[in-house]
Amino acid sequence: MKTVRRLIYGEVIGSIAFVTLGFLSLFFFFDVVDELSFVRGKTSSGYQLLDAFMYVALQVPSHLYELLPITVLIGTIFVMARLAQSSEFTILRTSGLGPWRALRVLLTLGLGLVLLTFIVGDYLAPLADRNAQLLKARFEGRISIGQTGAWLKERQAYSQFAVNVRALAPDASMRDVHVFEFDNHGLLVSMTVAEQARFASDEAWLMQQVERTEFSARGTDAAHVERQKLTNFRWPTSISAEMVSAAALRPERMSTIDLFQYIRHLDANAQSAQRYEIEFWRKVFYPLSCLVMVVLALPFAYLHFRSGGIATYVFGGVMAGISFFLLNNLFGYIGNLNHWQPWLTAALPGIIYSVVSLSAFGWLVLRR
Repeated sequence: MKTVRRLIYGEVIGSIAFVTLGFLSLFFFFDVVDELSFVRGKTSSGYQLLDAFMYVALQVPSHLYELLPITVLIGTIFVMARLAQSSEFTILRTSGLGPWRALRVLLTLGLGLVLLTFIVGDYLAPLADRNAQLLKARFEGRISIGQTGAWLKERQAYSQFAVNVRALAPDASMRDVHVFEFDNHGLLVSMTVAEQARFASDEAWLMQQVERTEFSARGTDAAHVERQKLTNFRWPTSISAEMVSAAALRPERMSTIDLFQYIRHLDANAQSAQRYEIEFWRKVFYPLSCLVMVVLALPFAYLHFRSGGIATYVFGGVMAGISFFLLNNLFGYIGNLNHWQPWLTAALPGIIYSVVSLSAFGWLVLRR
């Protein structure tokens, strides 16, 4: 049995590595072509060709994380179909490799691929994506956070704060910061606008070039507005650099721990965390899809192939992998719009493909 495992593991891992390398090379080429429009001339001190290659290389772990379940399916289907076409799998069956033992062999390999996918998605991809953003910020001067910036909310003893950060600088400072303070009745108390803000070590933000407006509404006659410009202003807050980074980054680029901590912060401040909860559970379930893919590929070893017919089944594997990727994203958007249970939204694509793979295994392998 050890020889059988060594044969199947070697063939499947080699095939998955080859398919993954092919897809990554394709993505790398397209990303480089896309980045060439930002490259400046040789005499310029701005964004150079080498910087573009470094930026694209730092995006490779994110592509690898997204592609692994698809390449696992394609690579395993190719190996199973080729073993069936050459009658090698028939010989293995007559040597004692029954359906359940073959399934156990592939599931053991799938567990290793699950661990690899989790490590890439939870550690490598977030770190590489963060460094890629910092690399781009060195030449652009800041990391832009969309058109509206990142919004955060905090409750304190007698006030509520809504915070808007438009951009992050490469030195971890914040640019174009707006802080809106409300009392417990929901009335606007003050508005603070700062060109730049830094994180202090004692749970506070140190703002620079500040324009502060205070609103007083104690009565109709006493209501007034006070404006003042300050060089420096200290604002006590528990909003940390990690929370701002979490709000600035796309949820799919965050690690599981960062997502969990940010969800707790949103819940504590009565903010909607639906989108981040879906991404959190997707982080949990997405690596497990590698197990689904190897189960889905096993029935191909029990099919009868004509000469040259293997390409059709490999193409079917490509289409199945792409459909899983599309379905995974589609359910994320639908679940967020319709307020489905986050764990169910993230798990549904895997459940659907698990039912399909187990049905195919039961029909093609056990019954036939």
